[in-house]
Amino acid sequence: MTHFLDALKLVTFAIHKEGYKFIIIFALVTALFALLSNSLGLIGLVATLWCIFFFRDPERVIPVEENVIISPADGVVTRVEYGVTAPDDLGYGNKKFNKISVFLNVFNVHVNRVPVGGAVTKISYKPGKFLSANAAEASEENERNSVVVKTANGVEIIFVQVAGLVARRIISDLKEGQTVQIGDRYGIIRFGSRADIYLPEDIAIKSLVGQTMIGGETIIAKLN
Repeated sequence: MTHFLDALKLVTFAIHKEGYKFIIIFALVTALFALLSNSLGLIGLVATLWCIFFFRDPERVIPVEENVIISPADGVVTRVEYGVTAPDDLGYGNKKFNKISVFLNVFNVHVNRVPVGGAVTKISYKPGKFLSANAAEASEENERNSVVVKTANGVEIIFVQVAGLVARRIISDLKEGQTVQIGDRYGIIRFGSRADIYLPEDIAIKSLVGQTMIGGETIIAKLN
């Protein structure tokens, strides 16, 4: 019985609250399709199962090591850039940062995690285009939501939710002045997206282009 319950845990998962309305819509459309045709019903069933899978919200094992920064999202590191400027709406001017971009496809977990503990000092939402999230210009031109967290040691870490070609809605539950812990859930981007993280230049990056990230678990950099 114990082994059965352990196996069941591998195929069951929590659903993010943003997903329930979409799952209901997909299920209702599937029922309508099934009345019209078995083939259409099967297509609808597959789409509904995918919708459930997309909004899954699994538990993660947060690293207990101190002074680490974790990936805010599942996906693949597509860019590691040095000496770049932060999003202009944050007011950092020409100050330079090192930047890591994580691309999420439609099969990744899309629940975002806070990469480092501290106080939320600034949040800036900016509407924009819906270019492919894998495009270099997506950081500047696409819809995005930027968050700045200041650690207990006074280091400011910037992490940004970037909408993609299919994504049309960025959800963030954070508020300015809020205290957050590393690994806290803080939002979701619906249907394909990208997560950017901007680090001060003296922080050691511990990730490589092509590396697969697990949001809330994979160490992406270390504070000095």
